[in-house]
Amino acid sequence: MRAEIICIGTELLLGQIVDTNAQFLAGELADLGIDLYHKTTVGDNLPRAIAVLELAWSRADLLILSGGLGPTQDDLTREAVAGLIHEELQFNEEAWNQVQNYFKKVQRPLVESNRRQAMFPKSGQVIPNHLGTAPCLLIAKENHYLIALPGVPRELKGVWSVSVQPFLKGLLKQEHSPVLTSRLIRMAGIGESAMEGQVIDLINSQTNPTLAPYAGTGEVTLRITAKGFDESANWQLIEARTAKIKERLGAFIYGYDKDNLETVVGRQLKATGWRLATAESCTGGLISHRITNVPGSSAYLLGGVNSYSNELKMKLLGVPAEVLAAHGAVSPETAQAMAEGIRKLTGAEAGVAATGIAGPDGGSETKPVGLVYLAVVLPGVSRVEKKIFGYDRLGNKEAAAQAGLTLLWQSLKELGY
Repeated sequence: MRAEIICIGTELLLGQIVDTNAQFLAGELADLGIDLYHKTTVGDNLPRAIAVLELAWSRADLLILSGGLGPTQDDLTREAVAGLIHEELQFNEEAWNQVQNYFKKVQRPLVESNRRQAMFPKSGQVIPNHLGTAPCLLIAKENHYLIALPGVPRELKGVWSVSVQPFLKGLLKQEHSPVLTSRLIRMAGIGESAMEGQVIDLINSQTNPTLAPYAGTGEVTLRITAKGFDESANWQLIEARTAKIKERLGAFIYGYDKDNLETVVGRQLKATGWRLATAESCTGGLISHRITNVPGSSAYLLGGVNSYSNELKMKLLGVPAEVLAAHGAVSPETAQAMAEGIRKLTGAEAGVAATGIAGPDGGSETKPVGLVYLAVVLPGVSRVEKKIFGYDRLGNKEAAAQAGLTLLWQSLKELGY
């Protein structure tokens, strides 16, 4: 099966929003073993949208569309699909019921323009969207499939996982297509080059399964992909390769697949029964933000302090004035005092702290922009780590938050959790 992704929206062409949908869909198609040869972006122009769809229809079996399903006049995806398959739009009762039910659920008034979202080509089938107002669209015609999804990433991902992915898996099974099965091995505390060096022989000799390394901010990922007609056989291949990788890189592996550091740290804290509190300066609350992204984090996170000024470092966290005077706000001594202070202030067993120079100003020869000190204090463990990042201001903040979570994960792991 060959696929093409078509993202619709003038805002994408103007660079007003980042197109994360195409990236997500490309990865999902790869996971299913569906070949993707083209990705196209087109603005909110009906003739151009139809032309793009016609070209894609001529060279792909599966078209995945993103965007243009809203209620306004520039939402033209339904009209473009109707033009492609030469059908008139007609009112679809199932789609209209979905729109009405969504507005009732969120207790918002339904306006007349939302009726546009229930106008479907005659042969169009409704794909439910429980996360937004736009019903999604499926066309199955002439050995082709067209699936139109919302442009809002949260909605698109939700509809994909609940409805589209199972539908495509069923199609592939009917066609007796090979199945791709993948596992992501997530690592922190090691760079991409060093990680690759530990498994380069496996990469160079790979057949099935295959290995692919990826780098992110403060972490690396190794993807194992097996291909075959039996998913259970694929998993046997993946498990065998995972065992070899764990022999070499087990000290750096923090999780698999959809794990991230905040979810893993949460599981560790639950296992200890300890509570966490954060003391952040240069990260501005990003560490606690990421921790609170995890459902149920209230079970182990007490809270945090954004002690950006020296005054708050002293008044709230109890950082001694002499430490600030002798070593400065960006120093291992201050980071240590912040982590100890937040434990004392909140009664938490675990404290994590970050202080640094995010930039672009404020650096010096001895303390350059990007310098960050991170500290973790736990019962039985106290660690301080120095990092120097070379990103812009936001990048340095995000990298520091990632490093803080990594240090916390490593410290808890050191204790056997």
